[in-house]
Amino acid sequence: MPLARSRVAAAPPDAAVATPGTERHWGKTVVQVLFKLAYPALILCAWRWDEPRLVGGMLFAILWLQRWAGSGPVAASLRRLSAIDWGVVGLLSVASAAIVVTDSELLLRLYPSLVNLGLLIAFGATLVRGPSMIEKFARLGNPDLPPAAVHHTRRVTQVWCAFFVLNGAFSAYTALYWSRASWSLYNGAIAYGLIGVLLVAELIWRYLVVLPRAARSEAA
Repeated sequence: MPLARSRVAAAPPDAAVATPGTERHWGKTVVQVLFKLAYPALILCAWRWDEPRLVGGMLFAILWLQRWAGSGPVAASLRRLSAIDWGVVGLLSVASAAIVVTDSELLLRLYPSLVNLGLLIAFGATLVRGPSMIEKFARLGNPDLPPAAVHHTRRVTQVWCAFFVLNGAFSAYTALYWSRASWSLYNGAIAYGLIGVLLVAELIWRYLVVLPRAARSEAA
């Protein structure tokens, strides 16, 4: 028995961390990331498949799997959908179902524009009712946001709304006038590159301008 106790005591501290709950959390995180990557990957590969109905069915499945497979506080907040959010989910569900029923390539091409429209509605509604969408996400990490930060998150939400308008309009243009390969390249890759640029630009602006300015205001 003393030998058994010594072996337990000598066990590395990390052994207690690798619990089944932790493994399940990491598993859910991986699944969530895969589902987020599945939509642009599907659009990027859609031009190779001459079956809009098949792509529409996968879009429908991805939409609802993303809705239920998340974990953590962000996913929990997204599960508490408002009536407007449910309307957006319903719009995309009807669109993907219509692609399945009609097997229409045009409807499939217009789907990314509808995604931008849905995001515009979801983000824009929070500017009317408050708090803004970006403020909601910011408060997940910092519930006590100062007034300057609240103002900044509202401005960022407005920037995202403008992006969804421009990107949605250009996406519709690619659906009507570009080749299938060019359409899928823009909506499955280039558009997400632009999203990444916008995220990085906002991050740089926040840390180089917004936070130093807020610090100076508090010091004064």
